[in-house]
Amino acid sequence: MKGPSIFAIVLVTALSPAFGQAPSTTLTREQAEQMAIKNNPTISISKLLALAQHQVVREVRSAELPNLQGSLAAVEPNDSASRISAVGITAPRLIEHIGGGVELSQLITDFGRTPNLVASSQLSEKAQIANAKATTADIVLATDQAFYLALQAQATLRVTQQTESERQAVANQVTALTESKLKSTLDQSFAEVNLSQAQLLVLDARNNLDAALAQLNSILGLETTTPFTLVEEANALPAPPPDSDVLVKLALQQRPDLVALDDARQAADKFRIAQRDQMLPTLNAIGTVGGTPVGDKQNFPENWYGAIGLSVQVPIFNGFRYSADTQEAALRERAAQERVRDLRTRIVRDVYTSWLSANSSFKRVAVTEQLLKQANLALQLAQTRYNLGLSSIVELSQAQLQQTEAAISDANARYQYRFSLSALQFQTGAQP
Repeated sequence: MKGPSIFAIVLVTALSPAFGQAPSTTLTREQAEQMAIKNNPTISISKLLALAQHQVVREVRSAELPNLQGSLAAVEPNDSASRISAVGITAPRLIEHIGGGVELSQLITDFGRTPNLVASSQLSEKAQIANAKATTADIVLATDQAFYLALQAQATLRVTQQTESERQAVANQVTALTESKLKSTLDQSFAEVNLSQAQLLVLDARNNLDAALAQLNSILGLETTTPFTLVEEANALPAPPPDSDVLVKLALQQRPDLVALDDARQAADKFRIAQRDQMLPTLNAIGTVGGTPVGDKQNFPENWYGAIGLSVQVPIFNGFRYSADTQEAALRERAAQERVRDLRTRIVRDVYTSWLSANSSFKRVAVTEQLLKQANLALQLAQTRYNLGLSSIVELSQAQLQQTEAAISDANARYQYRFSLSALQFQTGAQP
């Protein structure tokens, strides 16, 4: 018996009845990744949040720009109470007039508070952009996993279908020999049991394939189940990287989630400084100009007005709020530092364990390939011995079972190794 032809360069994924009879579209792993990056809503959300954070930068930076306001007023006072107005403790003089003007205010300096707030918001934007890249990497890894699980499920289905076909042939042969009184009914019963087991394996494999394809469609951001013909990589299995230390250094330099946390830490530090600077004075320039074409010309002959001045605000006491704000910001900045340190230690661990897993999976491929060769040879010998009447059907059944398990293990080992390489690439922060 020859091994199942599941290791060809191109592996075509047969569609199960659950996906209908619609024509399928070929899909490579690279195409699946690009489709997921384009369609997956999680990536869209992360990009939109990055765009929203950019608007926060503009909001904070507006404090450094001039503030220009226009106003228009028309007043007709009560003559008997024209000098009285219930506005705080003031008593303004209400005069009949119509006028309008503009008022300009410009921050001169608040001794670094606003620039630090702007820097903090800019670093937060960088962190959000890095988070978007990290989200993209997560989705790419999930896509690879779903893709290889679908290929693995398809390989299992092909093996079980071939096993069912071969056991059907054996069952037909044994049935004919039993009817000819050359084999016992015990052999026929064993052959039928083996056939039923193979049929159950086919049902389970087809169900697993349907579930794997549904998961792949979900990761790709598709709202309907689309049939695909999955195409395996044409390149041979590459060996894993020889040195884990190089991978660790690379990961610490380019992991987007680590970059995001470090940017967030820097943003927290700038915000801490800005909160501290609340206790410093604020100096503003103020100017106003306008006209009053309708008014009391006898007492106020000029029909325009204007003024310019400086405003200095010095915080004296506000119930220790500013000191509490500063302490809170300092504690949050220290927490951000610890989050960065925690992620760095986890990255070192994850890269090393992924590298070990890749090496183990690579060795497993060679072992399962040898196991399949031996299982194929054992099945051929068992089939020959049974045909010659030198062994029982129990020995043949055992050989068939071992060959099926070996074929499935060989297919699984190849796809698991390819996914372990994708996981190692993800852990090192390589861009998809």
